[in-house]
Amino acid sequence: MPLAAAAAVAPCPSPVGLGRPLCRAHAHPRHRRGFRLEASSSASAPAPASAAADEGAGAGPCPVVRFDMDDFAIADRVTVGLHGRSDEMIFEATVRDPSSELYGSTVVLRQLKSSQAKRRGRRALEVLKKLARRQMMYHSYALQVHGYIAPSNAVEQEDVPFVLVHGYHGSYSLRHWLQLSDWLPTLEATLALDEEQVRRVGDDSVGGPAVTRQLRLIRILMRDLLIGVNYLHTHGLAHTELRLENVHVSPIDKHVKVGILGNASDFHDNDPSNSTVASNNERRELMIAFDMRCVGFIMAKMVLRELMDSSTFFKFKSFLTKGNDPSCLREFLLPILCQNSPSGNIGLQMLDRQWGAGWNLLALLLATKPKKRISCIDALRHPFLCGPKWRIDPSTNIIRWGLGSTAVRMAEDYIYGHHQRRRLAYFVELMEVLNPNLRTENWLHLLPGRWRLLYCTGRHIGLTLRQPCPRILISDVFLTVSSESVDPVFSLTSDIGFRIMPESNWPHDKSGTEGALSVTTSARITAGRMYINEQDSKESRVTSSRSPRRYLRGKWREVSKMKELPASLPSVNIAMDEVDVSMSCSSVLNVNSAQKVLQEIRTQTPPEMFDLSKIVCGTYIDARLMVLRGVNGSALLFVRSNPTTDP
Repeated sequence: MPLAAAAAVAPCPSPVGLGRPLCRAHAHPRHRRGFRLEASSSASAPAPASAAADEGAGAGPCPVVRFDMDDFAIADRVTVGLHGRSDEMIFEATVRDPSSELYGSTVVLRQLKSSQAKRRGRRALEVLKKLARRQMMYHSYALQVHGYIAPSNAVEQEDVPFVLVHGYHGSYSLRHWLQLSDWLPTLEATLALDEEQVRRVGDDSVGGPAVTRQLRLIRILMRDLLIGVNYLHTHGLAHTELRLENVHVSPIDKHVKVGILGNASDFHDNDPSNSTVASNNERRELMIAFDMRCVGFIMAKMVLRELMDSSTFFKFKSFLTKGNDPSCLREFLLPILCQNSPSGNIGLQMLDRQWGAGWNLLALLLATKPKKRISCIDALRHPFLCGPKWRIDPSTNIIRWGLGSTAVRMAEDYIYGHHQRRRLAYFVELMEVLNPNLRTENWLHLLPGRWRLLYCTGRHIGLTLRQPCPRILISDVFLTVSSESVDPVFSLTSDIGFRIMPESNWPHDKSGTEGALSVTTSARITAGRMYINEQDSKESRVTSSRSPRRYLRGKWREVSKMKELPASLPSVNIAMDEVDVSMSCSSVLNVNSAQKVLQEIRTQTPPEMFDLSKIVCGTYIDARLMVLRGVNGSALLFVRSNPTTDP
């Protein structure tokens, strides 16, 4: 290991139950024996003739070996990185039998005490036999199981321990690596990153800024992990127990190991009465989806180090278990990630790169519906895991995601010069062209929820030059949509938070009197169209003033697959009822002051959010973003908002 300091170690007692009577089977010769393990192992000792025939006929290139305890010199200490359960005891040992191919190498003796632990051990041996045909791949991406220690008549007995012998791939699991203060340079040294190594992920250089180095390392680890998991899936197995504690990085072959596969499950049900083509396909789909969700959790913890904290990860997992769409994870995690790193969170920067490709891959790995989760092969082709030297042909979904992510980041920068405003308006209109949900039924399904206003293409009026009195600082503006009893009718509520600053001059301390303005109305959703050209808009209440040529240049021509822009785009019309306005404030205001506050809020807020009747149609919606158009043609970009903490 390249670690300068040795891993933290803990004194370990002698192996319980590994005394001489257990370790030596006097009915067999002294040398190691190959053993063919069947799914239904017998507790009785096999006859010598049948055992010899089994060795020669079915052991293949990777036989399971039964060892004796005398073959090992057991260490008196065990490093903390070796993960064990409560029904397991783990020991490090050195093979001291000169006739062994493993002579002088370090191995791990995993003593399995309970019946469930023994089942895992026997299952690991079964998987070894199943994957023996491609043992090179098995050795590269799984902890290599060498054999076991047990008398031949004691494998199934409850009172006799069963010891699994498997490879030692360093003192740390991936979780322990990530918990080191200097994990990045240490893991880079362990993997011996050079130009040849980084070419595996489409890169051609080493070093660079911390964000680039971490992203390169995560690509290497994630690609290795996905190759190993895909190797299992192509052989009809699901890992079912993927987590950081079970993943190791070998300093010898520089590969990620996905555990000893003691809980690996077959895709096909072994019970013929319950086994049908449909049930087996469904079982296979669910098992693969479960593994991919676990890979998503591993990726999230590797990129976002804050999730290594159990309380933060609990919030993260609760967000998903409540049925929230994982495409909204950025909006949910942004306050948590920026809380302790005001200068910029490295994990956030990595996921935001390449037009938010990291958030897209995370959303696909953690998709709520198993059918929508990405496969290992597709994940390996995802732009987030492909370096800058690989040419990627992104799908329309990736382009659509990138447009929305770029618009969100530009809106968050809050630098609204003429160039930025023009570019943002262009991105919004491209999103409208690529709207994935054109049918009114899709809007009825996706519209309910809480949406935060990000940007408005209309006029922006702030505080800097006007110096109004009173000085009002607008915080977040939300649009809440809830279903009513009638299906196409929704209740819309605009919530505008504000703060009244007491000083006339621009204060450094932005504290003041908190208040909220609420606008409520009902709206009916019907099918409609948005007309692109002004002359075609006689039947429409909203138009777009952009030239069609702007949509069809560069790569957008290939994405839209249009020779020319259509005269109109599908949308939904929003017909509003009467509007109810109410305002609350934490301090008492007289009528004159309240009128001035209300007027200042109207000045700074887009008119469509103060008077909801000015919203006339919706032109884009998906699980995380929405675009509504006002009567004057301005577009309002919303992002779906979810509460960070439980109420």
